[in-house]
Amino acid sequence: MRDFISNRAKNIKPSGIRKFFDIVSERKDVISLGVGEPDFITPWEIRDAGIGAIKRGYTQYTSNKGLPALRKEISSYLKDVFSVEYPADNMIITVGASEGIDLVFRATVNEGDEVLIPDPSYVSYKPCVELLGGVPVSVPCSGDNGFKLTKEALESVITDKTKALVFPYPNNPTGGIMTKEDIEAILPVLEKHEILLIADEIYAELTYGREHCSLASFPSLRDRVVLISGFSKAFAMTGWRIGYVCASEPILSTMLKIHQYSIICAPIFSQYAALEGLKKGRENGYKSVKQMCDEYDKRRMFMLRTLKEMGLDCFEPEGAFYIFPCVKSTGMTGEQFATALLEAKKVAVVPGDAFGEFGRDYVRCSYAYSMKDLSTATQKIAEFIEELRG
Repeated sequence: MRDFISNRAKNIKPSGIRKFFDIVSERKDVISLGVGEPDFITPWEIRDAGIGAIKRGYTQYTSNKGLPALRKEISSYLKDVFSVEYPADNMIITVGASEGIDLVFRATVNEGDEVLIPDPSYVSYKPCVELLGGVPVSVPCSGDNGFKLTKEALESVITDKTKALVFPYPNNPTGGIMTKEDIEAILPVLEKHEILLIADEIYAELTYGREHCSLASFPSLRDRVVLISGFSKAFAMTGWRIGYVCASEPILSTMLKIHQYSIICAPIFSQYAALEGLKKGRENGYKSVKQMCDEYDKRRMFMLRTLKEMGLDCFEPEGAFYIFPCVKSTGMTGEQFATALLEAKKVAVVPGDAFGEFGRDYVRCSYAYSMKDLSTATQKIAEFIEELRG
């Protein structure tokens, strides 16, 4: 049966994250710091809206673009919170931000096109490009400067084949962000080269001490930016699978054609739930989002302090809910460290090379877990490191 499998699909490597998830799922005694999912339950008013939609019989298709009321509400939300203007007509409601990522690549990437991807970054970008015959090109990012993109790094990899740049900030796995000043520093490069800019801003609401700056807020870039986001992280709605993608014509209409044939529309009750989340959020100043962010901030500082006390070199994350310690001082790669830690102490973290070759000496720890779990896990990690050095 293997002869029926396409060569591109056959050559795609399994997700490095899923490899460890699968191991953990088979072992009930493991403490996992591997899952990038809020441990908070979706706020009640959002759940109630989803239940109410089903009770009222809202179980049909919506328009391909999604509920007009939801798109209008997202448009207002982006303008009010991030100073980004996208009309409701320039938006598609997607099955999570993941569909938005897939849509933009399928709508724009031709055979041989090069797509620049900051390294380390989320695992899905590279295989999505490869499945289309595109060429993913790593842009090295270093912990020495907070894993930020620099104009030197960009200029070193841009060629006449470069089609697009993925701009994934706040970043998974590093927790790095790009401030307004950081973007302004690379703005001349982005303005000089007429390439598509794919801004994955799924963690935009989760920043600490700094406000998120959207790439789409820069007028000189606005028409070339495709903005991807959703409700999974900040609204604790991972299982609802509701996201959105914003773009100018004709990219949006091309994505819509693909969406029509492959998905039709996002689940209607999830759309009504997201709509209520935005409405209630506007009324109460997005209280639930801020409460979650404050709790993540406490966990972030606990993890940073604790990992540094172990002697690990650790960049202070400023966004998302991940911390990315370097384990090179233990004499191990991230892969070796994660494997040995799992066997010795039954604590699961994700090897950094799952997110790119420049993550080789790192591991990703999610702090989207209770303080009790984080405390237990870090105690075991400390014991493991002490035994290695002992």
